[in-house]
Amino acid sequence: WQGVTVALLLLAVLTPAGAASAAALPVVINTWAFRTAAETAWRVLESGGSELDAVERGCGQCEIDQCDGSVGYGGSPDESGETTLDAMIMNGNTMEVGAVADLRRVKNAIGVARKVIEYTKHTLLVGESASLFAVRMGFPYEDLTTHKSLSLYSEWLNQSCQPNYWKVQCSDGNSSKSCGPYKRREEVTYKEEQTSSQRSVHNHDTIGMVVIGVSGTVASGTSTNGAIHKLPGRVGDSPIAGAGSYADSTAGGAAATGDGDIMMRFLPSYQAVEYMRMGTDPTVACQKVISRIQKYAPKFFGAIICANTTGSYGAACNKIPGFTQFHFMVSSPLLSRPTEQVVDCI
Repeated sequence: WQGVTVALLLLAVLTPAGAASAAALPVVINTWAFRTAAETAWRVLESGGSELDAVERGCGQCEIDQCDGSVGYGGSPDESGETTLDAMIMNGNTMEVGAVADLRRVKNAIGVARKVIEYTKHTLLVGESASLFAVRMGFPYEDLTTHKSLSLYSEWLNQSCQPNYWKVQCSDGNSSKSCGPYKRREEVTYKEEQTSSQRSVHNHDTIGMVVIGVSGTVASGTSTNGAIHKLPGRVGDSPIAGAGSYADSTAGGAAATGDGDIMMRFLPSYQAVEYMRMGTDPTVACQKVISRIQKYAPKFFGAIICANTTGSYGAACNKIPGFTQFHFMVSSPLLSRPTEQVVDCI
């Protein structure tokens, strides 16, 4: 490690001013300023752990820390007040994916997702059955509800269940002033922008992570408790391969965060990796993905991180009121420690 670091630092010094940032391996990049996640993943690599180990432990650290209340237990209660978890992990060498969605009463969602790869031929397990699988794998049942999530739920009820994600109206005819029951209208008039303000940097911050080892092996993963006040059973982009994250050791890796109901429709992580495969710079690849979604949902909340197999990386986000910059973490031999970086949204 020491020799590699010295050589790479020399490379950084010799890089011409204005050139693209010097690339180095290994690299760990994760969404948001989740520093402990980055530090944990980096320590795993330094101690000889695999790229998958680093992703699992790094995202798992956010589950323990309850990063911003939007990862792990005790946050984002659904319409019934329950916290459920979504997670995935992907091996860019074998293209295997393990994922869980609507996971209940088990805290270590990405750990369960890793077991899906290791012990089954499946890719995605959901709901109560995913929880039963987790218990068979040795994970304990635990209550994911906390005083914080209960207070969030109570506050939402007191605000007549607003905001919500129903396109239909309440039985009293006014869905903005009561808590259901909801009924289908004969004609639904609805605009996507109506929900754009419901999800923001303050309530929906998935941890997404990409790790690329010294040999170019890529792994990626995500973990989240989803959109706050979601309908029970809702699954966002996080556990969906190609949407929440994607890893391919022949090209690179990417991970997305934000409004998963919109973003998953565009498979942004897969698209970003394919752009990088064609030789596109990671930053430009991320920007192209954001621009593609903007055409259909100009007010969507979201961001994406990208890294290629040389260790070059980048990020991009959609500029909306209250969200003009995106913060993310990078760990690399060229940096003395995991470092928070910022990009302006487009």
